[in-house]
Amino acid sequence: MATTTWVIDPTHSEVQFKVKHLVISTVTGSFKSFEGSVKTETEDFDGATVQFSADVTSIDTNQAQRDEHLKSGDFFDAAKHPKLTIKGTLVKKGDESYTLQGDLTVKDVTKAIEFAVEYGGNMTDFYGNNKSGFEITGKINRKEFGLEWSAVTEAGGVVVGDDVKLIANIQVVKQ
Repeated sequence: MATTTWVIDPTHSEVQFKVKHLVISTVTGSFKSFEGSVKTETEDFDGATVQFSADVTSIDTNQAQRDEHLKSGDFFDAAKHPKLTIKGTLVKKGDESYTLQGDLTVKDVTKAIEFAVEYGGNMTDFYGNNKSGFEITGKINRKEFGLEWSAVTEAGGVVVGDDVKLIANIQVVKQ
């Protein structure tokens, strides 16, 4: 079978993260600019290869001062490391579930990852474009990727948690 390429439809996709603040509540952020592709040799995406990158400067937590801090050398150091990337393979686990196995690179630190992937299905839109949808979830420890800034409140509470939940709802378009 020939290789089929699918590209992310950014207008119908979102990439979010969630991290504990003061260990009592959760802050949600997103990357507003990202791109990626999926290449498959099967109709069901089993064994498909995945390429993804997000523009760190597009980070948005709905608070400009926090966003600038996240872009600084304390966290992502966007001036030196403008992208985070994922290179991996989708491995089918069930009828509608996959695992994304591969490498996540943040700040030139690359670590193996494994994320859960739920296949949402396939549909042809009003313009004749063949599209498929996925929800990707996982968790990383930010400090393993060089995002080590931390502070403690006067009361002894941690300002930013170490674990970061990643959630991406991705729609891809068959090329």
